[in-house]
Amino acid sequence: MNRRRLPLLAIALVALPLVGAGCGGDNEDGALGGGPVRTATTRVEVIRELARGGFDPSVVYANEAPGVVTVISIFPGERSDAMPTGSEGLGSGFVIDGDGSIATNAHVVTNGSGGAIRRAETVYVQFADGNQVPARIVGTDLNSDVALIEVDPADLTLRPLPLGSSRGLTVGAPVAAIGSPFGEPQSLSVGVISGTNRTIDSLNSGGDGGAGRFAIGGAIQTDAAINHGNSGGPLVDAQGRVIGINAQIQTTGGGGEGVGFAIPVDTVRRALGQLRAKGTVDYAWIGVSTVPIFPQLARRFDLPAQQGALVQSVTDGSPAAIAGLTAGDGDDVAFQAARFRVGGDVITAVDGKPITRDNDLATAVADRSPGEVVTLDVWRDGEQRTVQVTLGTRPG
Repeated sequence: MNRRRLPLLAIALVALPLVGAGCGGDNEDGALGGGPVRTATTRVEVIRELARGGFDPSVVYANEAPGVVTVISIFPGERSDAMPTGSEGLGSGFVIDGDGSIATNAHVVTNGSGGAIRRAETVYVQFADGNQVPARIVGTDLNSDVALIEVDPADLTLRPLPLGSSRGLTVGAPVAAIGSPFGEPQSLSVGVISGTNRTIDSLNSGGDGGAGRFAIGGAIQTDAAINHGNSGGPLVDAQGRVIGINAQIQTTGGGGEGVGFAIPVDTVRRALGQLRAKGTVDYAWIGVSTVPIFPQLARRFDLPAQQGALVQSVTDGSPAAIAGLTAGDGDDVAFQAARFRVGGDVITAVDGKPITRDNDLATAVADRSPGEVVTLDVWRDGEQRTVQVTLGTRPG
């Protein structure tokens, strides 16, 4: 199965052709070429049982849909008055205040990958009441796939959506996704939270092992139908509070198959705050790659802890290297269909909080700011010690 994001892989951003132009967008497999094909969605059922628990999708939609917008991005290309070219993409977004601020995904208003990522040349925002106005890109955060854009609020009726919290979410809780799948604005789909604490690719995808190789932790998995064009739209709870920004789908055929992912709103809130203040977002960085420890792994390699993070590599010159953290120096060893480098440090806690889940270390670091000092509980050579690390600024 492929986890899809546009423009790097594919996401819920739908590419549209311009008048007189060829197919827009940079989709690798051509699934979006020639414009959207109207087909039956893979998951359209309304979960009636959820209404009995106090979740009324029609009420949520009536309250929140007026604040959900369609975002149209036009990317640089050769143009003439007679025959415009270039590429156009379409995603979703939502109003966050009465001053014209709108949240969306970074990949909705950028194109390309790696060092070739570029911003849209022009952005338009289409509102539920039919108004369509130009927008300015305030800033983009490739690490969290969040963007802040801004419109002139004059003569507009703005309906900000309330931001909730992504902490303490419950698997099985009802949710609703609102956006513009395949260019169909103000579309509603409903479902439940299928999983929490997922890890998904950022636009600087990978792990914490080096510059430009990072992932987004704490993502929300949902079976609410999310398709191309939903990117940047809100995932809301039963009270209509935004708990995430819909961003990715995992698919074998290119459509929504009940496995969608949203950027957690706590990550979104942090990114939006810094984008509003300075147009960029700084992340703390420690400079290690790790694998989670589980009991069978601990027994196989005689590790000193049943839970924690086993250091696989330390980036040269990183805060971790300066603090003296070490990785195993031998060859990788196979175990249970994976390979592990053993002999390195085992990190069991950050500032006294135990590491119990896959991305606890990355999450703890991401919640802090560059320059802060964290204390790690570390096992090395059979002895437990504490190591203080002054966090750096994430490269990229």
